[in-house]
Amino acid sequence: MTDRRKLTERRAAPTDVLVVLPTFNEKDNVERVVAGVRHLGHDILIVDDGSPDGTGEIADRLAASDSGVRVLHRERKLGIGSAYEDGFRVGLAEGSGLFVEMDADGSHRARDLDAIVDAARGCGGLAIGSRYVRGGHIVGWPAHRLLLSSGANVYCRTLLGLRVRDCTSGFRCYTRALLEAIRLDEVVSQGYSFQIEMVHRTVRLGYPVVEVPIQFEDRVAGASKVSQGEISRALWTVLRLSMSR
Repeated sequence: MTDRRKLTERRAAPTDVLVVLPTFNEKDNVERVVAGVRHLGHDILIVDDGSPDGTGEIADRLAASDSGVRVLHRERKLGIGSAYEDGFRVGLAEGSGLFVEMDADGSHRARDLDAIVDAARGCGGLAIGSRYVRGGHIVGWPAHRLLLSSGANVYCRTLLGLRVRDCTSGFRCYTRALLEAIRLDEVVSQGYSFQIEMVHRTVRLGYPVVEVPIQFEDRVAGASKVSQGEISRALWTVLRLSMSR
């Protein structure tokens, strides 16, 4: 099956910062998240994977009323990694300088966004919104999820020799120079292991990684997309990357 992509028309000059929001069944959250980001003045590209719950239609309505919001419609669910890659390619082609990954479920607070963007701009590499540095917090997770997440990060640091405390965070900002150096066509991971590979590639290329403390808040609406299969693939990705060091 060939996937068809449709990008809504740009109606304003791009700002320096592009926030990429992958969505799949986020009708209860996407409008609030978009409003928080737009209040800060940043452009948004929603990448919707054919959400059957009407998320794509809500995104189109937001884009029609705000020239700083655009939508990339993908015909089917292709995964969060490829959603970010497609969004980044749009921004690279159109001249954006800073590229933000942010969840559309409300777990990432817009109030933390500018600190992450400023850190990326200042270091010239990657800034990560970190739950596991001093000042970072997680709200609403049960003990087993905390254990799984912290254990996964220990696993990443140990096998890949990383000093990054939160390798799996999906709230982050890349500079244009870093994304061009990474070469998105060479990234092999999809799903949530994409986050780990991007940190690994950043460090191997010699770009700085800065961690900014954030408060992560568990979603209040909708269902988590993290499956047991995603976790298993992420663990395998780390092992494969460790063997290529």
